[in-house]
Amino acid sequence: MKLYTCGTGTSGPAAMHPCARAGKALDEAGYKYDIEKVGGYRLMPWTWKNRARDRKVIKELSGTNEVPILILDNGEVISDSGSIAKWAKENPAP
Repeated sequence: MKLYTCGTGTSGPAAMHPCARAGKALDEAGYKYDIEKVGGYRLMPWTWKNRARDRKVIKELSGTNEVPILILDNGEVISDSGSIAKWAKENPAP
């Protein structure tokens, strides 16, 4: 599985960020996953020019250019940190 994020870590002050919450939920559920960092953070004006290019894959996968999104091994796409956390809680790693 692959988690697409803005690159925020899962601890420290950034732990409340949506991307961090998604990663932490997967960690707590016992999953090992690849992280793909994408650029274009919307609150950083210097990223706006390249946001569409940097998040093209995200848009193709999920229909939106927002992260986090989780791609399961079967190809299913789960968007939004809350949905990812819910899925992880309901489907702990074997």
